[in-house]
Amino acid sequence: MRETGNSGRARAKARQDGDLPGVWVAYGTLLGHLRKRADLNQQALGQAIGYSLEQVASVEQGRRPAKEAFTEAAERVLDARGVLEVLQPDVDRAKLPRFFRNFAAVEAEVLSRFSYDPLLVPGLLQTEAYARAVFAGHCPPFGEEIVDQHTEARLSRQKLLTRDPMAELSFIIGEEALRNPVGDPEVMRGQWQRLLAAGTLRNVEVQVMPTGVGFHVGLDGPFVLVETKDLRRLGYIEAQEIGCMVSEPADVSGFASRYGKLRSQALNTHDSARLIERLAGET
Repeated sequence: MRETGNSGRARAKARQDGDLPGVWVAYGTLLGHLRKRADLNQQALGQAIGYSLEQVASVEQGRRPAKEAFTEAAERVLDARGVLEVLQPDVDRAKLPRFFRNFAAVEAEVLSRFSYDPLLVPGLLQTEAYARAVFAGHCPPFGEEIVDQHTEARLSRQKLLTRDPMAELSFIIGEEALRNPVGDPEVMRGQWQRLLAAGTLRNVEVQVMPTGVGFHVGLDGPFVLVETKDLRRLGYIEAQEIGCMVSEPADVSGFASRYGKLRSQALNTHDSARLIERLAGET
């Protein structure tokens, strides 16, 4: 059976245009090599793993990122011995907005991560419905495929919550973020329940910064403080789709001091959970 399309020319054009993440192209090249080694054409591979010919061709050309289920099935059918699986985290990260990818790579391996988010529920705690509503409201508008990719990548990042070894995670969330209706009431109800569930994890603390508290050191905006596996501390700030990692020790020390102050000014974890429960009960 003859393969449709010209994968080589499409892949070369994608490289020339620079539109596609390199890891998608590399994954596709490797997938094509393993498929040919198994003496399968694209249609036969698609039938074996439950995907269409067009989907397999798109992944091989680097035009579409492989999902985890695709990779698991291809690993099994092609006896890939983990060579596709090892690329999956990088494939997922490449679905993220370009400005965030470098920090996402650092975040995936941190020992600890502390964040303050005044206006939106932090991405690591968002439900799929909430994340999709956030990306669907992007300006200028995203196409549906990009909304899907960004949502999938955000959910993939949430493996950090249950990763072994565990990372120490602290989230301080502005009460405004909890009350602002992103999506319909059902979306918000699911999001509040998600926050309550996350707060029961041994390595996760969720605190709420209440409205009306007056001046506090988080009024300058959101930030993240992490400790890497090699015991370095880094900061991260983001606004209007511009992200910046902060490594200067004096600046990072300032982040740490402010975060400590925020923890003391926010509601404790017990009172925070009670506030979220009240919000959930009002809908």
